[in-house]
Amino acid sequence: MSVFLPELKYGLDKLNPFLSAKAMDFHYNKHFVNYVNAANAIIKGTEYDSQSLRTIVKNSSGALFNNAAQVLNHEIFFNSIAPRETPVPPQVEALICKNFNSVAEFKEQLFRVASSHFGSGWTWLVLDPATRKLDLRNTVNAANPITEGLAVLLGLDLWEHSYYLDYQNRRPDYIKAFLDHIDWTYAERHYLRNTAK
Repeated sequence: MSVFLPELKYGLDKLNPFLSAKAMDFHYNKHFVNYVNAANAIIKGTEYDSQSLRTIVKNSSGALFNNAAQVLNHEIFFNSIAPRETPVPPQVEALICKNFNSVAEFKEQLFRVASSHFGSGWTWLVLDPATRKLDLRNTVNAANPITEGLAVLLGLDLWEHSYYLDYQNRRPDYIKAFLDHIDWTYAERHYLRNTAK
């Protein structure tokens, strides 16, 4: 297999009450696993078989893109959250303040952008590696900003399967809860990876 299910850095029950163990079990062990299995079934015996997940996402289309991108998207989402919000590293806080004035204002803007998203998709904190400017982007279905040359620092899953067991139609409550569970160390790691010279 060239696409793997990444191990979670926390137990399925450690995000409660943000996300219940039941919701996490469905999301990780069923939805995520299905994307991994589907991507590998399509990849088998093709030129993509030996390529990295990000390379596949950047260069594929159709069913392969949809499934491979959803694997990457979920990997980013599950790494973007933690049982409780981690401290914002100074370098990331300075960048957030430069682009959004403050961490608090960044969260307000993320809430507005995510709440405005219609249908299934994602909200991303993205970095333009050339300008080192941050932005918030919504994408639909499986789309990921890496196909536009952007780096993703954080991702929020807005597909119903990510929140419906716990929040039903209260998507804004789910988005608000996400803001209290951001893993800023993950954002820092990807910022450094994409700005290293």
